[in-house]
Amino acid sequence: MSRTRTVAYLRVSTDKQADRGVSLDAQRAKVAAYAELYDLELVEVVVDAGASAKTLDRPGLARALGMLRKGGEAEALLVVKLDRLTRSVRDLGELVERHFAPGKAALLSVGEQIDTRSAAGRLVLNVLASVSQWEREAIGERTAAAMQHKAACGEFTGGEAPFGWRVVDDRLEPVESEQTVVAEARRLRTAGLSLRAVARELDRAGMRSRNGRPFAAVQVQRMTAA
Repeated sequence: MSRTRTVAYLRVSTDKQADRGVSLDAQRAKVAAYAELYDLELVEVVVDAGASAKTLDRPGLARALGMLRKGGEAEALLVVKLDRLTRSVRDLGELVERHFAPGKAALLSVGEQIDTRSAAGRLVLNVLASVSQWEREAIGERTAAAMQHKAACGEFTGGEAPFGWRVVDDRLEPVESEQTVVAEARRLRTAGLSLRAVARELDRAGMRSRNGRPFAAVQVQRMTAA
């Protein structure tokens, strides 16, 4: 029985990792050991150093997939983990449909023990991809809820402190001199002045923004929104 001609694909997502080469060395060792264990013919190891998985537009990946399309160069793609290939379920589905569907090349993953040369392997691939997508969405929801809770408790959630406030121990504390300006802006708005008119009145009173410039209408809107 002939050995499956396989191209291994390695990726690190940051330039720092690429410079160190530690992650790439670890991936090389794992794909080499996997190929030997399962009697694969490792024809080439393709690397994308400092490349994000947010897009499939990567030179190394394009070369590896090109080898699969040509047929004679490689029959399977080997990765250490699926996230080295992509973190997107949609992109993974596109790859499977175009390159790893039945009758096409095989996709092999060391970490998830996936081998799409079998129906069982293709099923595992689809299940894992769906679970990964769910996990990322759940983390995003939890993070958003945590940020909302911090904001409700008066804790600072990042960015520049709004005019009238400063950050102390991750909490917003009022700045007396700036609060005077905020109070005057709100008084003028309550009196019926437009945002631009308020900005002009603050300028006439010598009240300026942190950079020493007159307030813009949008800044007045932010100050008087709460």
